[in-house]
Amino acid sequence: MSTSAESAAAPLRVAVLLSGRGSNLGALIAAAREDRSYRLVGAFADKPEAPGLALARAAGIPTQVCVPKDYVDKAAFEAALFAAVAASGADLVVLAGFMRVLGAESVEAWRGRMINIHPSLLPKHQGLHTHARALAAGDAEHGASVHFVTPVLDDGPVLMQVRIPVLPDDTAESLAARLLPQEHRLLVAAVRLIAQGRVRLQGEQILVDGEALRAPM
Repeated sequence: MSTSAESAAAPLRVAVLLSGRGSNLGALIAAAREDRSYRLVGAFADKPEAPGLALARAAGIPTQVCVPKDYVDKAAFEAALFAAVAASGADLVVLAGFMRVLGAESVEAWRGRMINIHPSLLPKHQGLHTHARALAAGDAEHGASVHFVTPVLDDGPVLMQVRIPVLPDDTAESLAARLLPQEHRLLVAAVRLIAQGRVRLQGEQILVDGEALRAPM
């Protein structure tokens, strides 16, 4: 039997949901080589061709694909997906480029244990095409946010943000390229903070070290 001290030191078990290249997963994999506060226990995708799956397999992380068209409806797809996530033993689910809007039942089952990284300074530019929309809006700065997932898309309490200036000659592509490495650093920092037991969600309020977070870190 493990002691309470040993249990407290156990790494946070993290599952990652993705749909594409998996660059944020790659950042978590790289950081986990030096950081023992968390362990990646599974990578789950809705597309069998998602390049991120290869990253996970190369790192020895179990993978599973649940393709929505293989199920009778969205609810059945999500039930299968999250049954697999639960079977991995995950303590925390990270949505890292997972391009599906999850139903309220799935989200509520993981409330306080599911985060998303979104490429905008939320609440600005919820949804897709955030880099182009930041330019179209004439924003002076752009960035990324890590937030707890709630049933409303990109609307959950924001834990951390990173900001970069929008340059006069920026395109959506150049803005995205400059933001991406900062996005990676942000997600790793957020997962580490949660793994250290310093963050929890109480209702709609994020607590950091037991104190209410008044603005994103």
